[in-house]
Amino acid sequence: MRVLMLKQKIMVAVALSLTAGCAVQPTGPGDAADQRGNVPEAVIALAAPDQDVATARLVPEDGCYWYEHSGPVETTLLPLRTANGNPICVAREV
Repeated sequence: MRVLMLKQKIMVAVALSLTAGCAVQPTGPGDAADQRGNVPEAVIALAAPDQDVATARLVPEDGCYWYEHSGPVETTLLPLRTANGNPICVAREV
């Protein structure tokens, strides 16, 4: 019985540690990723409804637009997506 409880506690700890880094967080107060409101009208037109385009921003690391989703516990950055579910990104130079 004790071994079973120990295994369960270990499994929970492993699951929590694996999922702890899954959310994309804003980096720092002076980073380009924190500059909101510079979203072109074409991007706003592409965005699916129910996304907060007022908080959207272009993240230079991946070239995609992300928006802030305010959940019941925390606010996280989520990729801005089209109605088809595709992420909205800028074209990369080859």
